[in-house]
Amino acid sequence: MTLLYPVTVAALAVLLFSSAFHALASQCRNEPGDPGYPTATDWSALNDTIGGMLLNVLPSAEACRELACTEAQWESGIFRQTIPGSMNSYNWEQDYNPPAELCLRNGTTCAQGHVPLYAVNATAVQHIQAGVRFANTYNLRVAIKSSGHDYLGRSTARHSLLLWTAYLKNTAFSEQFYIAGVDQGPAVTVGSGVGLKTMYAAAKAQNKMFVGGSAATVCAAGGYTQGAGHSGFSPIYGLAADNVLQYRVVLANGSFVKANSVEHSDLFWAMRGGGAGSWGVIIDATLRTFPTFNATLHTVNVLTDTLGQTANLMTTHAMHVKDWDAVKAGQYFYLSGSALNTSTLVISTLFKDLDGNASKAQMSPFLNDARALGAVVENESTNTAVANDIVGLADDASGFNLILSSRLIPASVYLDSPGNVGAAYKQILSQGIPQILGHLVAGGQVAANANISSAIIPAWRSAKTHIIATQSWNDTLSAADVQALRKNFTASVEPVLSGLAGGASSGSYSNEGDVLEPNFQITFYGPNYSRLERIKSLYDPNDLFIVPTGVHSENWDAEGICRV
Repeated sequence: MTLLYPVTVAALAVLLFSSAFHALASQCRNEPGDPGYPTATDWSALNDTIGGMLLNVLPSAEACRELACTEAQWESGIFRQTIPGSMNSYNWEQDYNPPAELCLRNGTTCAQGHVPLYAVNATAVQHIQAGVRFANTYNLRVAIKSSGHDYLGRSTARHSLLLWTAYLKNTAFSEQFYIAGVDQGPAVTVGSGVGLKTMYAAAKAQNKMFVGGSAATVCAAGGYTQGAGHSGFSPIYGLAADNVLQYRVVLANGSFVKANSVEHSDLFWAMRGGGAGSWGVIIDATLRTFPTFNATLHTVNVLTDTLGQTANLMTTHAMHVKDWDAVKAGQYFYLSGSALNTSTLVISTLFKDLDGNASKAQMSPFLNDARALGAVVENESTNTAVANDIVGLADDASGFNLILSSRLIPASVYLDSPGNVGAAYKQILSQGIPQILGHLVAGGQVAANANISSAIIPAWRSAKTHIIATQSWNDTLSAADVQALRKNFTASVEPVLSGLAGGASSGSYSNEGDVLEPNFQITFYGPNYSRLERIKSLYDPNDLFIVPTGVHSENWDAEGICRV
């Protein structure tokens, strides 16, 4: 009898452990080697269902070895988007966790890392529906990707099935777009694989313009508008998401629906600003268009010699930001520098309906004050053309390692405390961060659109700029050192940008932020998060669509494989 109690406890412990283990296992996606993972026959059946459009996916370095890519192709975002496993910032293809799984450009070995195993190369909505249903049947991790222009690694996932929309290329313009019988005005409907470069050319042919950014490979019907979508013309026309009229999307249950102001209006609210990759697979989106117009792109470089001079320059720039309010100019001001050496501020400003001389006159007060600081102003130029021809890049530099940290900086900071801007730049540069990217893409119509009901974080409506600090590294760095670098970057930069933007409640643009953001629910979604969670539970109750820093991602491990 003396052994009965210990034996019973031991048996009960085994039973409880076994139950807990199986409960945990049931909360995980199936991976290769798991009993529920699809067999070769199952994969073959899926391939037959989608007309032979199932692909084996390789990391971009391995794909480029097989394709004998040139360096120019490796560094081209437009070329890389033709490779299903490729990410523009290819650090997101790697798994740096021990034991590391890497596939590097000049490496001698290649592991799959965070690259999906298979891809549905969709050219029709039925292909996406079949992929979603297959993932549900076999409890698989999924990833959604259009081009791979993604700074948070949301378009790729370890051991996943990729729903690849790069070849959903339809584009249709209309003078009247109707929702529930009400004309919404001129619009363009684009497939989720259509990049901005292609859209600008197509819109120009129709004498139309839309709200889009500068990157060639960003897809308007992909993650761009789901995050909010900023543009050099946002001060005039608002954010891209402000101008979305409708999405057509495949939901987690495989159904194909419209989301607009009348049909699935709650989903429509969530998809405009509620984060990329969390809501379904977008087949196409319809965006408002405007008559095209002439604009001038003014560019200039400003050079400084010391860290103190750089800080003073950025304070001076902050004092002059209000100069361009009356003409609602958009501006990109990119600083490359260090704590010891010369820094270069490259400024590109878009002026609607102004010629070159008028644009130079707009920039003159700031440039004169920059010279007064001892800075060197050089390479000033203007290019006046149809806006479609000057707003976007010809290609996107790609094939490197890059992480970001960012904040939306309130207009009040520029009005009341411009010195704080210079001080923040000084502190970031002194920590060895080499580049700070500034975007004057708020205010004006972005602020005026505060009455639009959408999931766009309210910080956009009170912001003046979007400031990003960047960190890159060479492939010679070890996996352990990369992990340390990433953590140090977040720990160093986030408090500075957060402090500049207003503290713990400050906001950021979720498409250009830090995947390690400590309070992403507040920073990326603000007061909208609780409503987003409810909508997520309604449309995706099993969390099929989970992405880093997306809604409900805190309920899953970092790989999106097991619930936590």
